[in-house]
Amino acid sequence: MTQGAGQGPEAERTATLRDFRVPAYVHETGPYGQSTHPGDVAPPHEEAYPEGYPEGYTPTERNLPVVNRGDTLQVTVDPAVLPQPVDGSGALYVVGDVHGYLDELVAALQEKGLLDSAGNWCAGTARLWFLGDFTDRGPDGIGVIDLVMRLSAEAAAAGGYCKALMGNHELLLLGAKRFADTPVNSGAGTATFQAAWLLNGGQKTDMDRLQDHHLQWMARLDAMESVDGHLLVHSDTTAYLDYGDSIEAVNDTVRETLTRNDADEVWDLFRKFTKRFSFRDEGGADAVRSLLDTYGGTRIVHGHSPIPYLLGEVGSEDGEDGGGPVVEGPHVYADGLAIAMDGGVTMAGKLLVQQLPLAI
Repeated sequence: MTQGAGQGPEAERTATLRDFRVPAYVHETGPYGQSTHPGDVAPPHEEAYPEGYPEGYTPTERNLPVVNRGDTLQVTVDPAVLPQPVDGSGALYVVGDVHGYLDELVAALQEKGLLDSAGNWCAGTARLWFLGDFTDRGPDGIGVIDLVMRLSAEAAAAGGYCKALMGNHELLLLGAKRFADTPVNSGAGTATFQAAWLLNGGQKTDMDRLQDHHLQWMARLDAMESVDGHLLVHSDTTAYLDYGDSIEAVNDTVRETLTRNDADEVWDLFRKFTKRFSFRDEGGADAVRSLLDTYGGTRIVHGHSPIPYLLGEVGSEDGEDGGGPVVEGPHVYADGLAIAMDGGVTMAGKLLVQQLPLAI
């Protein structure tokens, strides 16, 4: 896998019923506008999208519906008891959605013995995969990207690796930077990347610090990978099947789409990457199998959909309906074929770093 400016002032614009452009609140002082903390999404979707979200557009929002399920399993695994790869490779770890929470990420990596007290790689030949969504909602998305880029070099020098997948928020930030308020065809009127980015927790501080090398790194990320029988993706959706019948084809198609720099094509890619819950309900296991049969592997590992929503433990991103979500480890579901890794750090949950395979 190959991996690797500020924004000028804009004229004030008023949102209309059919024009999802930059809402007025972003012109208020402060990096978060009306948001009371970086995890909030403002304004409410009823105000910004009065006719509903575009078809297939499913951002994480405060009132995302939940489902109580009985076939769920959360696991806490002692890495010391897990088998090591027979080919001499180091232990395999995956990281769920980070969303700008740099301090929490460093602490989680240190807890697993991947970083030393100074924040440097100390895991030798270990292999570390990030499942995407490095920015938005949290306070330091660019700091997260900088850390991952640095760890990629440090891990490689030690004989291991640190790699990352493309999340929908990478596509969102790329689109906001490249296309700003250029209208795109959303399926429900006119949309813009900048409005969608702001409504999904985009932070002005991230945009101000975004540089060309960050953009190049994000644009080169793969969409999926297979490692030790695990199919790694960001989103719990079957939309990957729209982009190719092999891992290589999907990754090539995503990169080619970004290279063409067509706003409507990138928006369609972003829209499909926001889809979620394909593996959760009736028929979910069959949806997982459709991906595994096409791309290989025995289990799919994903981020994107917060585990508290999948478990039905909370009804809002702030966890205000019961004291906050309780996430102790990954969520295994869909007949044991899917592993969810988004611990809900944006909603006072847990930033998950997990060694694979799970000893269940």
